[in-house]
Amino acid sequence: MHQLKIKAMLAAPLRFSKLPLPIFKAKSYTSSSSSSSFNHPQWSGLQTWRVNPLNEDRFWGPTGPQPPTSSPSSSAEVDEGSVASASSLAELGTLVLSTGDPLAKSKLSHLAYSRWRRHNLPIGVSVPPDRPARPTKPQLVSPKEIPSPKNSGLPLNAYMLHNLAHVELNAIDLAWDTVVRFSSYSDLLGEGFFADFAHVADDESRHFAWCSQRLAELGFGYGDMPAHNLLWRECEKSSDKVAARLAVIPLVQEARGLDAGPRLVQRLVGFGDCRTSNIVARIADEEVAHVAVGVHWFVSVCQKMGHTPCSTFKDLLREYNVELKGPFNYSARDEAGIPRDWYDASSTNKQDNGQLSEVYERLACIISMEKENSSMNSPPG
Repeated sequence: MHQLKIKAMLAAPLRFSKLPLPIFKAKSYTSSSSSSSFNHPQWSGLQTWRVNPLNEDRFWGPTGPQPPTSSPSSSAEVDEGSVASASSLAELGTLVLSTGDPLAKSKLSHLAYSRWRRHNLPIGVSVPPDRPARPTKPQLVSPKEIPSPKNSGLPLNAYMLHNLAHVELNAIDLAWDTVVRFSSYSDLLGEGFFADFAHVADDESRHFAWCSQRLAELGFGYGDMPAHNLLWRECEKSSDKVAARLAVIPLVQEARGLDAGPRLVQRLVGFGDCRTSNIVARIADEEVAHVAVGVHWFVSVCQKMGHTPCSTFKDLLREYNVELKGPFNYSARDEAGIPRDWYDASSTNKQDNGQLSEVYERLACIISMEKENSSMNSPPG
C-alpha cells in the first residue's frame, strides 16, 4: 500500500511548490547506504568528497587555491547577522537566493553552508523565491544575442571567464533552489540529498569567487557583457519533479561542463593565459563531484519508483524538451558514473569499442576547436 501511494505521488502532474511534490521514501544518509543503490560504477571519490572538511580556499594564489587574504570577493558586504540567526538549512538557502549582488551571493553561500555544517542545524522548511535575485548587470538576453568574442569588447580570456562566471553564479542558485524547493519532504528524501546539494552550492560559490578574482586581475568584472537566462529557464521547467530536476540540471547542464572544460583549457593555453587555464581546469575537475551527486540521487529516485534509470532519463528529456549535444567528454562522464547509453545512442558500452570511442572523441574536439578558431579569425562580414 505504501509503494502504491508513492507511485501515485510520482505520477501526478505537478507544478512548482503549490502542490505536493513527487517524492519517495529514501534511506538515511550514511556511507554504507550508497553502494547498494547502483548497478553500475559510481565516482570513486564521492564519499571522500562528502566527508571532506570545509574548503576555505576561495582565493587563487600564485600556486593555486588558498584561503582568502585580500581577494576581491572578501570585500563583498554580507549581512552576517541574518546568517547567524537562521535556524535551518532551507532558511539559509532562501537567504542566498534572495541576495542579488554576485560577490555577496558567493560569500553568503559559503557562510550558509559553513553554519549549517558546523552547527548541525536541521534541514527545515522554506519556500524559494520565484526567481533568484539578480544584479542590474549583466543584461540578460537570448542566447542568439550574446556577442561573439570579437564583438564583445573583451579579450578572449576575459570573454571566456565572464561566460564561466555566469554559469557558476547560476549554479549557486540552481543548487540552493533544489535544497529549498524540496525542503518540505526532507523526511522522505533524507538528509543526504540536502547535504550533497548544499555542498555543491558551496563549491560553485568558490568557483565564482575564482572567476571574479581573475576577471578583476584582467581589468574587467562580471556584468561587463550581456549574458543569457537559459540556465534558470531549465531550472524552472524542471521544478515539478525531483527526477526531472536531477536529469535536467546535474546530468545535462553540469555534464556539459565536463564536455566543455578541456576545450576551454586548451584555448586559454593557446591564448597564452596559463593562470586562467589553471583556474578553468580546476573548476572542470571539481565538477565531476556534482555530476556524480546527480547520478547517485537520480538512480536512487528511479529505484524507489521501480523504473529503469536509462529509459527514465531519456523519457524525462523528451518530456521536458531537453536536447543532448556533443561532443562528449567520455572519460570525464565515465568517471562521474554516467553510463554512455544514457546519452549517446551510438554507444554500446562495450570494452572493445573503448579505444574507437576515444578516437572519435578527440576528432570531435579537434573539429569543434577548428570551427571555433576559423570563426574567430575570419574577417568581419
